Amino acid sequence: MNNERLMMNIVLYQPEIPQNTGNISRTCALTETSLHLIKPLGFSLDEKHLKRAGLDYWNLLDLHVYESFEDFKDKNPESQLYLLTTKAEKFYDAIDYAQDAFLMFGKETAGIPSEIHESYPENRFRIPMRNHVDARSLNLSNAVNIVLYEALRQHGFQGLI
Repeated sequence: MNNERLMMNIVLYQPEIPQNTGNISRTCALTETSLHLIKPLGFSLDEKHLKRAGLDYWNLLDLHVYESFEDFKDKNPESQLYLLTTKAEKFYDAIDYAQDAFLMFGKETAGIPSEIHESYPENRFRIPMRNHVDARSLNLSNAVNIVLYEALRQHGFQGLI
């Protein structure tokens, strides 16, 4: 088994629900994936609900927090950014994930803004699901897990046992 570490990255654009971010942080800690949070956040990073979901894992988390999307781009100018959105045509399994991919997910109530979508027209992907007016999308933490584990699978789960 190859123990070389991947440098996968999850980017959450203005996450609103602390339990989702807590669950995602736990997944990131256990897969050695960096977590990038773009403000404003809908919660405090010391909020008890956030820490409860990721309890005992915060010391393992590689966390980066940015003031804005522009701040994120300034600090990660070479990032290979993939947008996961319900507004895409291609499915997430069509991505040939780079070893240092940045997988970006939008906020729970509004997704990723259109101006960001317009900047990455070829890098927008979706998770297939039924089209129903009352069921907009999957839970954010579930969506992150689906896509992250596909990226890790493509690289043979390097560094994980």
